[in-house]
Amino acid sequence: MVVEHEIKVRVRYADTDTMRVVYYANFFIWFESGRIELLRSRGVVYRDIEAMGIFIPVVEAQATYLSPARFDDELLVRTRLKAMGTTSVTFENEVYRLPEMELLCRGSTVHVVVGKDGKSMPIPEALRARLSA
Repeated sequence: MVVEHEIKVRVRYADTDTMRVVYYANFFIWFESGRIELLRSRGVVYRDIEAMGIFIPVVEAQATYLSPARFDDELLVRTRLKAMGTTSVTFENEVYRLPEMELLCRGSTVHVVVGKDGKSMPIPEALRARLSA
């Protein structure tokens, strides 16, 4: 089963740079929004994970930009769980311009599960079960 989720976002004027296109780093903000909502759709609230002393920081991020997004574009952010290791999770993202579904950007982020001490730890079974069900 593919674990995937989609959200829509509208490009704000503040998201653009002096060339009036979306500043490249904002795509990573949308990746994060997609990731948080994918987790929520699986019954995992990130705030609750942190309250348990578990954190999932980004340790690697990459993006390939294919076409610019501009102010007031409506975008679809598709996020999928690509892989789950012992201590890490990899997510893939695609960002499309609506309504034509033009692919603007694709990328991925790798996360390592850590405790309060900042040391990696195995993904808790409850989290693993929710993400793989």
